[in-house]
Amino acid sequence: MSEEIEKNKIYPTFNFTQGEVLLINKPYKWTSFDIVGKLRNSLKPLKLKVGHAGTLDPLATGLLIICTGKLTKQIDSFQAEEKEYTGTITLGSTTPSYDLETEPDQFFDISGISENQIKENTKHFIGDIEQFPPIHSALKKDGERLYLKARRGEEVKVSARKVSITEFEITRIELPEVDFRVVCSKGTYIRSLAHDFGKQLGIGAHLSKLRRTKSGNFRIDNAFEIMELVNHIKEIKQDPEFK
Repeated sequence: MSEEIEKNKIYPTFNFTQGEVLLINKPYKWTSFDIVGKLRNSLKPLKLKVGHAGTLDPLATGLLIICTGKLTKQIDSFQAEEKEYTGTITLGSTTPSYDLETEPDQFFDISGISENQIKENTKHFIGDIEQFPPIHSALKKDGERLYLKARRGEEVKVSARKVSITEFEITRIELPEVDFRVVCSKGTYIRSLAHDFGKQLGIGAHLSKLRRTKSGNFRIDNAFEIMELVNHIKEIKQDPEFK
């Protein structure tokens, strides 16, 4: 297969103005807005709407759905789809942000925890559950992001929300690390799930790794690497029919 045919196989013919759904493998420490901004800048001078369908935390990686042009109208429907995540929960310590954004503030003895207890603990979270979003989150209160209030040390109260966990399985146990796979509804905070998972065991826990692998029918296997896609867009912008 020639290099040109292989390239066309990887990169289809785009019509960004009419609308495209772009699947991006979000890198570690990039924000979802970083991805949107990078693509929006690469698509200049086209004046297009560009948006994402579901925020990923900076410390998370994986599938981010980007819509351009007229297909930005479908963002809400994409956001409502069920999501799949894989990741790692670290037992024995908690952090204020429920993940590695902040340093551990409490430590617990996990020597008495068995593998069977860990696996059985997932059953408490299957179905419709209530969870409290992390105070270090992008949710707004009084017109301001919660994480800004939390970083200033302000006391922040959040309300519980109902979410649904369809599948929750443990895929590896190598204490203090526990790998998992979760299928859940829109609005589920995996950081909160990790925190509550440790609390239910009677010990602390926080999320130490997270990757979104699926959203609706979209899979991470079909996602573009962001800089490779941006470089490809730079190449095709030389075409007078670029749109």
